[in-house]
Amino acid sequence: MKAFAAFGMALMLWVGTAQAQSVPPAMPAALPPGLPAPQDVDYPGTIQLHVDASDTDRHIIRIREVIPVAQAGRLTLLVPKWLPGHHSPADTDLTKIAGLRVTAADEVLPWTRDGVEVNAFHVEVPQGVSEVVAEFQYLSPVQASDGDIVHTESMLALQWVGQSLYPAGWFTRRIPIQLILTLPKDWQYAAALETQSRTGDVVTFKPIAYDHFIDSPLIAGRHFRTYDLDPGAKVPVRLNIVADDPKDLEIPDNVVDIHRRVVQEAYKLFGSKHYDHYDFLVTSSNTVSIGLEHHRSSENGVEPGYFRDVAGKGFGRNILAHEYIHSWDGKFRRPQGQFTGDFQAPMQDDLLWVYEGATTYWTWVLEGRAGLYTFDQTLQQLAVTMATYDNLPARQWRNLVDTTYDPIISNREPKSWLSWQRSEDYYFEGALIWLEADTLIRGKTGGKKSLDDFARGFFGVEDGTWDPVTYVFDDVVAALNGVYPYDWATFLTDRITRTGGGAPLDSLARAGYRLVYSDTPTDYITSYDTRRGVVGFMYGPGLSVAKDGTVRGVMWDGPAFKLGLAGGMKLVAIDGRAFTTDRLKAALVAAHGTDKTIELWVQDGERFRIVTLDYHDGLRYPRLERIESQADGLRPIFTATESKPAKRITSESGVRRNAD
Repeated sequence: MKAFAAFGMALMLWVGTAQAQSVPPAMPAALPPGLPAPQDVDYPGTIQLHVDASDTDRHIIRIREVIPVAQAGRLTLLVPKWLPGHHSPADTDLTKIAGLRVTAADEVLPWTRDGVEVNAFHVEVPQGVSEVVAEFQYLSPVQASDGDIVHTESMLALQWVGQSLYPAGWFTRRIPIQLILTLPKDWQYAAALETQSRTGDVVTFKPIAYDHFIDSPLIAGRHFRTYDLDPGAKVPVRLNIVADDPKDLEIPDNVVDIHRRVVQEAYKLFGSKHYDHYDFLVTSSNTVSIGLEHHRSSENGVEPGYFRDVAGKGFGRNILAHEYIHSWDGKFRRPQGQFTGDFQAPMQDDLLWVYEGATTYWTWVLEGRAGLYTFDQTLQQLAVTMATYDNLPARQWRNLVDTTYDPIISNREPKSWLSWQRSEDYYFEGALIWLEADTLIRGKTGGKKSLDDFARGFFGVEDGTWDPVTYVFDDVVAALNGVYPYDWATFLTDRITRTGGGAPLDSLARAGYRLVYSDTPTDYITSYDTRRGVVGFMYGPGLSVAKDGTVRGVMWDGPAFKLGLAGGMKLVAIDGRAFTTDRLKAALVAAHGTDKTIELWVQDGERFRIVTLDYHDGLRYPRLERIESQADGLRPIFTATESKPAKRITSESGVRRNAD
C-alpha cells in the first residue's frame, strides 16, 4: 500500500510537471498600432473653433470644434502634449477635459481613447461626411488645489491647449484654424492673434496655422488697458494688462519709459526683430499668475502693485524682460531637438542651457541697461546666484547638462533635498557660463568685442521673419568663433558636463571682482527672503526658516543637516527661549569666533528633541567686492550701450534653416 501510494504521488508529480511544461510561457502584449506620423502636407480645410468663455461664475469653458475631413476611416484627434516652452509633456491636464461628444451630420460617432497615448481619441468617420464636430468642456480650476487658476470673475488667461483638438497625421504648421471666441459681457482682450471682426462679445479671429495658434494665448478682463511700448513704430510692441483692481492698470510714466527702454535695448542687443507685432500679456492678480514665452507675445503674471513699486523692488522684476528675450532665443532660434512636426513628438532638452541659460544672462543685461535694476542691484543679484552654485553640494555628482532633463524627471514637483537633488539649474548656472564667455571675449579683445556681437550674429539673421531657425551645439561654437577664435567646444563642454568643484566664476577675477561674505544682507537678499516668507541662513548653518520656525530647507551635509534637521520640522525654542528668527540671528552673532554652542528645541510631528548647534562662523551673506587694482569689467556689460550695426552671420557660422 505504501509502495502504491508512493508510486501514485510520483505519477501525479510527473503528470503535473509534464502539463506545466506543455503550457507555453507568457509573452508580453504587443503594442497597439502607433499614431499616424505627421506629414508636411496641407490639411484639407480650416478648423472652426468656437470657444465660449462667458461663464464667470463656474468658470466652465465650452468648446465646439468643426473639423473638416477628406475621407472616411479612422480620424485621430489629439490634445497637445509636448509644448514649446514647457520643456516636458506633463503640463496638459487631461482631467480638465470633460463631456467629449463627436458627431457627423447630427449622428453621434463613438470615440475610443488610445490605450498608450491617452491624449489621443480615435473616431471612425463614415462615408459621405465632410466634417465632424467635437464638443466638450474645459473645467477651469475654481480653487488653487485644482490647478492653476486661469478664469475668474474679473479676468481670464487662455492657452488653447485644453480648449482645442487637432488631427493626427499632419504637421501642425499645415493645419489652419480659426477661433470664434465668446467673452464675458463688455470684457476687453489682447492676443497675438489678428482680429477679423467683433460683434458684441463674440470675436472672430483671422485663420492661422495651428502651431502658431497654440503659441498665441489670450488674456481678457473686466479691467483692461494697453500701453504702446514703441510709439510710432511700424512693428508695434504693446503692454496689455488686465487687473483684479482697476488701480493696477495705472502705470507711472517713468515705469512705462523703463519698459520702452527694454524694447530698445533688446533691438540694440540683437539687431533684429522676429515678429510682425509683439504683445506683453500681463495679469495683475494674486490668483491668475502664468509666465510663459511665445514668439509674438508672452504671458506675464505679476502681483498687484507690481508696476507702481518698481523702484522699491529688489527682487522679482525679471519676468517681462525674460519672456521677451525668448522671442529671439527659444522661439526664432531654437534647438534642433525642440523643433518638431507636431505636439506629440518628444522634444529634446539638452540645449536648454542656451535656450534658458543665455536668456537668463541677457535678462540680467537688459534689466541693467534699461533701468529695471540699478548696477548695484545687479551686482547683488549676481552675488546670490554665484554663491548659490558655488556652495551647491549636488555639483559633486550631477552635472549641469543633466539638469536640462529635470522638467521631465520631476515636472517641477517640490523636492525635499534640493541642494543634493538639483533642479532646473540650466537657467542660472547656465547664465554664469555666458557671463564667463562675455568677460573672456571682452578681456581677450580689449573690449572691442563682446557677447553682444554673438547675440547680433546668432539671433540677428533674417530680420523681420518669424519662421524658426534651428541650431545644434556646433552652430553655437561656430558663432562664438565668429566673434573671437577660441576653443569654445572645450570651454562649453567642460562647464556643462563636469562634476565637483565650485561654480564657473572665472568671470569675477577677469572683471575685477571677488565673491565675499559679510554679516549684513544686501537689499536683494532681504527682498528675496521677504517675498518667500523666510529668513535664509543657507551660507552659514545651512538652513532657511519661516518666521514661525518652520524649517523650509536644509543644506545637504551642512551644520543643520548634521544635527538631523530636515524641511518641515519646526524650531520652537532657542537657548531656552521661544524661537524667533531675530533670536537665531543674535545667537549666531554671539557664537561667532567663540566656543559657544546654540541649543535648539526641534519639533518633528509629535516628537520634540534638543540639538546643539556647534557653529561659529556667524552670519554669512554673499556680495561682490571690487578689486580696485583692476578695471571694472562688469559695469560696461550691465549699463546702457550705444547702438552698433548688426553683423549678419552666414550658414557656416550658425544658421540652420527649416524647410517650409
